[in-house]
Amino acid sequence: MTTAQHKIGSGFDARSTADDVLAGIDLSGRLALVTGGYSGLGLETTRALTRAGARVVAPARRPEAAREALADVEGVEVDALDLGDLESVRAFADRFLTSGRTLDIVIDNAGIMACPETRVGPGWEAQFATNHLGHFALVNRLWPAIEPGGARVVSVSSRGHHFSGIRWDDVHWQRDYDKWEAYGQAKTANVLFAVHLDRLGRDKGVRAFSLHPGAIFTPLQRHIPIAEQIERGWRDAEGNLADLAGVKTPEQGAATQVWAATSPQLATTGGVYCEDCDIAEPATPGDQSSGVRDYAVDAEQAARLWELSARLTGVDAFAV
Repeated sequence: MTTAQHKIGSGFDARSTADDVLAGIDLSGRLALVTGGYSGLGLETTRALTRAGARVVAPARRPEAAREALADVEGVEVDALDLGDLESVRAFADRFLTSGRTLDIVIDNAGIMACPETRVGPGWEAQFATNHLGHFALVNRLWPAIEPGGARVVSVSSRGHHFSGIRWDDVHWQRDYDKWEAYGQAKTANVLFAVHLDRLGRDKGVRAFSLHPGAIFTPLQRHIPIAEQIERGWRDAEGNLADLAGVKTPEQGAATQVWAATSPQLATTGGVYCEDCDIAEPATPGDQSSGVRDYAVDAEQAARLWELSARLTGVDAFAV
């Protein structure tokens, strides 16, 4: 089977920062949307994009917290958005579309990880609903602003996609809930979403990408008890963050999503999963440390997930 999942020699690596990959790129006049663009990797992404000249919309579940975090960043606007609430997604999209503006970049960055079993909406598992379905609905509702400018859509996945494929017979984990496998399913969904969106949008000039940002300590770990973090080696016995090889700074962690959103090197490709500011290689069997699993970039599974997501959310910009 042929695959586009091969490194292209971008010239960047795991230590490159968002500013590094934007060097020489002028985003003046460009409009980007970054979900969760006020915390962790999202904040660093917003900062880097604005330094390169872009204006950024940062929709947030906690708008006041977002405004406070972004107070020193020029060129940012904040609006309310709860990805776990489809009515909130609809309301935000309607407000944005009313402005008549066109989007050049959409970075689906917000997410939750390894949370206790939580239900949102009509009983949906929270990680699948928030990380995938909310972004699916958002992009489809914003399609009238995404298509005209031939935007890039970037879906922030994770190495966690290795933990689980799509659990087709029980996507909402009505039985045997496992927080890490549920996270893995949601991250696989992020990759599959980009695969199919790229197929649907490429003839209109819209390209989609997914990525693993790297291992970074951010508020994403907030649901993981300190005792578990110590057990995993993330913290020492006193609870202090461990000095681990391979852990990136937030500036480095934001680099791959910024690269995917802006790099001229990706002008003629799409639908690929990236890591360390390059296209990732296929994963080696038994190795969960790098690469992309076959099931996450499978076109048939991507189409199946799109159909399921459209049915669950009631939104599909491409429905005939």
